[in-house]
Amino acid sequence: MWMYLGLLSALFLGLHNLCKKHAVQDNEVFPVLLGTISAGFLLILPFYLGTIWYPEWMIEIGFYITPVSWKIHGFIFIKSLIMASSWVLAYQALKHLPITIVTPIRSTGPFFTFIGAIFLYQEKPTFLQWIGFFLIILSVVLYSKIGKKEGINFKRNKWVFAIIGATFLGASSGLYDKFLIQKLSLNPQTLQFWFCFYTVLILLLILSYNWFPYKAKRKAFKWRWSIPAVGVLLQTADYFYFKALEDPEALIMLLSAIKRSQLLIAVVVGGLIFKEQNKRKKLIPLFGILLGVFFILYA
Repeated sequence: MWMYLGLLSALFLGLHNLCKKHAVQDNEVFPVLLGTISAGFLLILPFYLGTIWYPEWMIEIGFYITPVSWKIHGFIFIKSLIMASSWVLAYQALKHLPITIVTPIRSTGPFFTFIGAIFLYQEKPTFLQWIGFFLIILSVVLYSKIGKKEGINFKRNKWVFAIIGATFLGASSGLYDKFLIQKLSLNPQTLQFWFCFYTVLILLLILSYNWFPYKAKRKAFKWRWSIPAVGVLLQTADYFYFKALEDPEALIMLLSAIKRSQLLIAVVVGGLIFKEQNKRKKLIPLFGILLGVFFILYA
């Protein structure tokens, strides 16, 4: 069952990536990010209010937000710091790079998760999983070759380094999620509510320093329908992902790989919508990444 939940998460993540590209294109990144997280927070807020006013009903429908200690709040705050840093880097990179370059680099996240799962959780990959692992690495290298034809030098472009950093932090958060869900027994809605709450506070601090004081930046910001859509789609994807992690048999390395199937939506549909270059050539490494994911799942 957890694999199907992972596929549902991938579906909403793919749609989320398309909306995110639309939201940040020729726009101020930080207020867009604050808007998306705030929209996600407002989506979950009724569950918190329902927990206060109608706790028995919220327990019955499975959306009760459980009370947590200050120690647990500290653990959730750490996740918020990790993901806020990852998103700041990712949104900046997405603004300056084609989605057909950003998404494949983000697809390397399972490699970091793969290694972390081996050393932290003693998850043991099979021979076929190792084949899938290296197949995805080779495909990403091929993407870098195609990226140079679009004027993107992977060794000198700072936005490439930004998206690599965002990918590493995102993978670290994925490993941390397993600890929060399985070791600390947090249910998805409790983790999502407090995570969004702390992330909004962190982003407000960032914007109070580098956006709110500057009139020119405030005027440059454009409100778009895709901003709240990003937040709603992300929280929906995270809910299915966290529900999958609740299963004690769920392997974080496989779940992380399953989520990469969002590539099909982001590269094929995104490439058509945003009219980006070399779409056909990018289908070759895309196939390699999906084949690598297939080997990991099949194994």
